[in-house]
Amino acid sequence: MAPTIAALLAEADQARADGRGPDAARLYDEAAVTARAQDDHESWARAVLGAASVQVFGPEPGRLPSLLYDVLVRTTADALRARLAAALARCWVYAGETARAIPFADEAVARARRTGEPAVLADALDAALATRWGPDDLEARHALTRELDEVAAHVVDTEARQQAHLWGLQVACELLDVPGMHRQMRALERLGETDARARFFAASRRQMLDLLRGRTDTHPQLRAVAEQAAEEAHIPDAWMVLGAMDAYWGIQAGERAVVAEVAGYAEPFVVREGIAAVCAEAAYWWAAAGEPDRSRALLRTLHGTVLDGLPHDVNWLLAMQSTLEAALIVEDREVVEQVTALLLPYDGRAVVNGGAVAFHGSTDDTLARALGLLGREDEAGPLRERALRTYERIGAQWWRDRLLAGSPAVPAAPVAGGRRMHLAPAAGGLWLVGGAATPVAGLRGFGYLRALVRAPGDQVRALDLVGDGGPVVEESGLGEVADRRALAAYRARLAELDEELDEAAAWADSAREERARAERDALLDEIGRATGVGGRTRVTGSSQERARVAVKKAISTAVRRIAEVDPALAAHLRNSVRTGLVCSYEPEPGTAWEWELGS
Repeated sequence: MAPTIAALLAEADQARADGRGPDAARLYDEAAVTARAQDDHESWARAVLGAASVQVFGPEPGRLPSLLYDVLVRTTADALRARLAAALARCWVYAGETARAIPFADEAVARARRTGEPAVLADALDAALATRWGPDDLEARHALTRELDEVAAHVVDTEARQQAHLWGLQVACELLDVPGMHRQMRALERLGETDARARFFAASRRQMLDLLRGRTDTHPQLRAVAEQAAEEAHIPDAWMVLGAMDAYWGIQAGERAVVAEVAGYAEPFVVREGIAAVCAEAAYWWAAAGEPDRSRALLRTLHGTVLDGLPHDVNWLLAMQSTLEAALIVEDREVVEQVTALLLPYDGRAVVNGGAVAFHGSTDDTLARALGLLGREDEAGPLRERALRTYERIGAQWWRDRLLAGSPAVPAAPVAGGRRMHLAPAAGGLWLVGGAATPVAGLRGFGYLRALVRAPGDQVRALDLVGDGGPVVEESGLGEVADRRALAAYRARLAELDEELDEAAAWADSAREERARAERDALLDEIGRATGVGGRTRVTGSSQERARVAVKKAISTAVRRIAEVDPALAAHLRNSVRTGLVCSYEPEPGTAWEWELGS
């Protein structure tokens, strides 16, 4: 006996709740066909809306658009027609066909406004925003986001409010509105306290903001929260977001193996689905991981008419920025020249991955480096200065340091093949540091750095660095650094401090923000000292652990001091020096510095 429509819909709903998207899509499709044959319009509409709810961004949508359209043209009630038109608009956007989506999104908004129902209008505005996600739509996107924010305030549904806050965060990032970023972030985190799906978005976007500000230490905890929440909420394409979290953390933390791993499993998806933006990101990841040949292979697929013909949709700025980043690293001048011409009309823009998954810097930054490579320094200079001012204003330390490191304005004595950098002891307890050999007061960390720089790629125990080549005595651990109750208290206080930081940023109270940030940094250091890989409680008292802490603190202090006299050298050391029980100096590919280390 064939299952009834109600039974098919119930089974499909359960499959969706269990995270079995393909099974749910098949069951919704079967229910739609059966309901259409029986002229059961209500069940038919419910079935196609259910099928749309499990569509994944990127892949070809199959016959889903025709199923939605088939029931749409037979629907007259404003509320239901608005829902169907919004679903069809999102369906075409997810499939990369934004031009087809716009008329349906516009109809959805018009009909939803007539209903006076906030939930219906919120859904329609979300679809309209998805169709106005291109580089030329920022003004319209800003206006729609403000309307959605107002409408969602009167909606109980958690998912509708979540979407409103995600759009608010996206636009705040694009406008580099720092208080707005914090406000939307805290709203997402509050939703995440009771909803796993919102918690996934909150954790992944919190990392985006942390990396924007140059913080890499929060990645393990945020990644673990996002992964667990994705499993609870059965988010089908969470692997893409988790991969991006790993890759962009790896780039800023200098963990090339992590970046290469993500690029390795993203590339087959790129080849299978042919998504240009992901292809560009993968090319950048391979380049950042020190695999220029693999990066060039992907860049070749984007040459010429492919780049020229990319639609100006949600992925356009991301594709251009990522392609240019990769081409600059591997020095593909042909691609650099082509993308520079395409991107120049969009100077002064912040680039954010769709849904605020990752911050990709300012177009002024990449364009300045590209124009410099092409020998157009008169055009590069103003863009570079504007990018540096932007990064200073929003606190984007890593981005600022990277741009300074490649700036011709950074003082450095030229040598054959690169720059001469000093890190050598001098008379009177001083050290000569940087390209200009600036004398500074000696620090213990200078000696540790010099020992690592002398042997690029070598693994050196922190215990041996502290011993400075002499004999060391290894002692076993004496117990856990902190008990679980203390760690729970630390983390509760961190949540309170996050709220204080958001309020201080929103009110531009710099003194309060500085105090809260100092306390937050101290607590994170304590948690980091007390926990090891995977959040396991760390054992204290061992000589190896004491050496690890001492070397990390000494090197961090030394790099901060170096940044005051030579930002380029400091940026290089942050990216190249690994600390832990075992330490190493692993310079970026293509680094051409000659070191003056003294005797």
